[in-house]
Amino acid sequence: MTLEIIGYFLALFVGLVLGTLGGGGSILAVPILVVFFQMEPQNATIYSLFIVGVTSLFGAIQHFKSKLINLKNTLLFGIPAVISISLTRLLVVPIIPEHIRLGDHIVFEKNTFIMSLFAILMILASIPMIRGQKEHPATKKNRPTVLVIFGGIIGFISGLVGAGGGFMIIPSLSIFMKVPIKNAIATSIVIIAINSLSGFTAELFKPNLELNWVILLGFTLIATAGLIIGLKLNHKIQSANLKKGFGIFVLLIGISILITELVSGR
Repeated sequence: MTLEIIGYFLALFVGLVLGTLGGGGSILAVPILVVFFQMEPQNATIYSLFIVGVTSLFGAIQHFKSKLINLKNTLLFGIPAVISISLTRLLVVPIIPEHIRLGDHIVFEKNTFIMSLFAILMILASIPMIRGQKEHPATKKNRPTVLVIFGGIIGFISGLVGAGGGFMIIPSLSIFMKVPIKNAIATSIVIIAINSLSGFTAELFKPNLELNWVILLGFTLIATAGLIIGLKLNHKIQSANLKKGFGIFVLLIGISILITELVSGR
């Protein structure tokens, strides 16, 4: 019971990070659910999709009110992501073998391989954010094909690891699409909400799914309170510091996941 109380306290931090940085909710929620609520990792990813999805949906509403979101770009990015994440959860994840062999001597367990790949992508995505680049003003120009492609790729990754995808959405929009960081964060929260809730909906079609709604709703409510605090902090932090802070956060989490998975996978 004591562990669960600590877990609920940490749920506040999940929302705080999501509201401030526009990503990272799933990265934090999954290990919290595993360690403090004694869930199996696969079940924790399902809970995470709901928690992060509902919390992000509330954040998206606030960002729409602040006019930080380009609806057309969000749909071009979000719709392919929804399709991709749903197909990945329903068709790809179930057929991945339990043991993945690379050559004759290297064998990874399924979860270790997926999470190690996830961590490497996080580290690569963090580098340009930390290095920094000139902030671009908001622009009406968009590149629909690029948005659609990135949406599909990020949806696939999100479905694979049970994450909302903010760690890749923000660098993609900020670096490749030249979207100002605060607009990128706002758009990321909308897409995370779409990705996560569509992924959770896909899980509902699986047989024998059992959910503890007391934990699920309690964690979500506290995370939403944390998000409200995070949104207030987001408005007070300068864009350059926000971008670098996001990059450092993603880098540290990526390194910790990679070390954990490689050590446990031995």
